[in-house]
Amino acid sequence: MDRFQNILLVGCGNMAGAMLTGWLAGGIPASRFTVVDPHRETVPEGVTLHRTLPADGRFDAILLGVKPQGLDDVVPALAPLVGRETALFSILAGVELDSLTARFPQAGSLVRVMPNLAVAVGKSPIALDARGLDETGRAAVTALMEPLGTPEWLAGEHLFDAVTALAGCGPAFVYRFIDSLAAGAVALGLDAGQSQRMALAMVEGAGQLAGASAFSPGELADKVASPGGSTRAGMNVLDQDGALAAVIAAAMTASRDRNAEMAAEARKN
Repeated sequence: MDRFQNILLVGCGNMAGAMLTGWLAGGIPASRFTVVDPHRETVPEGVTLHRTLPADGRFDAILLGVKPQGLDDVVPALAPLVGRETALFSILAGVELDSLTARFPQAGSLVRVMPNLAVAVGKSPIALDARGLDETGRAAVTALMEPLGTPEWLAGEHLFDAVTALAGCGPAFVYRFIDSLAAGAVALGLDAGQSQRMALAMVEGAGQLAGASAFSPGELADKVASPGGSTRAGMNVLDQDGALAAVIAAAMTASRDRNAEMAAEARKN
């Protein structure tokens, strides 16, 4: 952690802002962070805010938090701040290490990061791949990411599209499922507000139990579903002809493919 004393966030929208929240909640001093964002009205106390990139300064970590299509807009002003001692982090979907290397050849190291919004509460899976890091550097990156959730180093960058579909897009699928559970309860006669509260509480408890259990989620599902019982009757609907698995697989495939398309678009630019 001590390796990264001066951290610059270039763009601080939903995801980068959630990461900042998670880092501060995890005990990293606000004085280590500088945010550059022309649209951000306020930042947490102790964090420095600029509307434009500073003309100079030394940052040992820079996080790219702009929209992927806005990357080239910031490169001319940002490049002079990226030196051999700088670790450049990117949360830009579809922007590969080769694309970053072409734009920032002077960077000491490049790190692709795939988090989700649960970084704000320290509960996100965080996929990582890097270029230019030794084991000490990788350990420093892992330590920086640990307040945000569970860092996972991938076997290769080619897996980012699959991880994006799971860890990046997955929360939206879960939220949709929660919403559908609540809607199903309303259809059975429950009040809408009560249905939503109970659906949220149920999913939160089930997730915590799954995380703490020695059994896999599939095994837990079968333990809840007694033969001939009400849970098994509902599970039979989800399991019939692999219905639920097929829908989820199709959604993840569509997300993976779109991420691959965005990577191809980035390579052309």
